[in-house]
Amino acid sequence: MKNVFFILLSFFLLNTAVGYAQSSSYGSKGKPTAPANRNYNYDAPINLKKVTIAKRVTVSLPEEFTVMPDEGIAVKYPAARKPLGVYSSKNGQIDFSVNEKPTTFIARDLPLVKDIYKASIMRTFSEVQFIREEIKEIDKKQMIVFEFVSTLKDENPNSNKAPVKKYTIMQYYLKGGKLMIFTFNAPTLLKDKWQATANKVMNSIKVSS
Repeated sequence: MKNVFFILLSFFLLNTAVGYAQSSSYGSKGKPTAPANRNYNYDAPINLKKVTIAKRVTVSLPEEFTVMPDEGIAVKYPAARKPLGVYSSKNGQIDFSVNEKPTTFIARDLPLVKDIYKASIMRTFSEVQFIREEIKEIDKKQMIVFEFVSTLKDENPNSNKAPVKKYTIMQYYLKGGKLMIFTFNAPTLLKDKWQATANKVMNSIKVSS
């Protein structure tokens, strides 16, 4: 009887370990598991609403997104130049932002700008896996598009912080001496849930002339 018991126990532990590894592996087709205390409804539909930002940009964002207050922007996006707008999900995990900066580049420089910002992205993160990189027409305007998964590790050898993993779409638009940067990001854990919506959001961007 002891032998039978140990055989059954070993079989149970083996199958449990295999199941855990499959559900935890990166790029799994299964739905990711969010922490129970967040009450995250993976299958809830994501409805979009049209939003106007700085009177020049319209975009369709998830209905649950709200404007991030200035104090939140100062903490999460510290920079000398404040973003034109930042919108965030209820749990604060998913953001959409619009930034603008002066530039000497013009529209015909897009291929060069694309190479420059790809290099910048690769320098910013410890690891980057590009899903796509292209110059695409959106609302009859040429925009640079990067879609990628990134990992940012704490370089301090004494740090116990876990790497930060993000799924991101970034779009760049050149016009009249200005470079506009649109960013949608979410934790990599939620990539499968949000990827289709993120692409809808980024394809809905309209910039007035």
